Amino acid sequence: MIEIIGIKYHRADKTEYFVPNGETYQLNDYVVVESKRGQELARVVIGNRQVEETDVVLPVPAIKRRATQQDMLKYESNMQEADAALKRCKVLVKKHQLEMYLVNAVYTLDKGKIIFNFTANERIDFRELVKSLAYELKTRIELRQIGVRDEAKILGGIGPCGRSLCCSTYLGDFEPVSIKMAKDQNLSLNPSKISGACGRLMCCLKYENDYYEETRKKLPDIGDKIDTPEGPGKVIALNILDVTMQVKIQGMEQPLEYHIDEINA
Repeated sequence: MIEIIGIKYHRADKTEYFVPNGETYQLNDYVVVESKRGQELARVVIGNRQVEETDVVLPVPAIKRRATQQDMLKYESNMQEADAALKRCKVLVKKHQLEMYLVNAVYTLDKGKIIFNFTANERIDFRELVKSLAYELKTRIELRQIGVRDEAKILGGIGPCGRSLCCSTYLGDFEPVSIKMAKDQNLSLNPSKISGACGRLMCCLKYENDYYEETRKKLPDIGDKIDTPEGPGKVIALNILDVTMQVKIQGMEQPLEYHIDEINA
């Protein structure tokens, strides 16, 4: 067994696991950790817990220390300075005539590095931009090209449902979404109806997909001939959500609706 805690750097990030180094952490405590990017502030989302070593990827890194009030103030100060650096970077991007859109900028807690996230339609040669930024900001520079889904996750927004975007509130990973999912759910294939703020297929198409796939196996196909309590008929429409079908009965002008249990009976 190994004792771990779970932390997140931002609300919708994946949970990462660290060894608490003998300290007890509660939910929403703040800690300082050493990540791949450098020293960072993180929030505890899972308190001290004993788990099997097979449930985590070894070796599990250790927490550096509990965050202090000074760390919190430093973090707030870094955010303000990162905003200023982002504005300056936009000016330099224009100066170097680069076809890239800057999304945000983030300093590590110790200001040893600043990360600029950006989107672009193709690969960008930003070597001269990095030189200009390093000269002005006097720290290590990392420019990271991200996708449009990651951009929406960072910036946030309101989805077609009227709620905050799932990706920016709780989704840790993006799961594959296909147009087949929209077809299986009998949704309009109008791109404006099934696309999210990022312009890609909405993540929520995946939520009910397993139910639709499982239920669809129970129902006949449109055009199948089946026996009903009123006699033989032909399936002309399906409602997967209600597990019902509309059937055109021989000799009847109007189709009738049946639940799958009525047909099986």
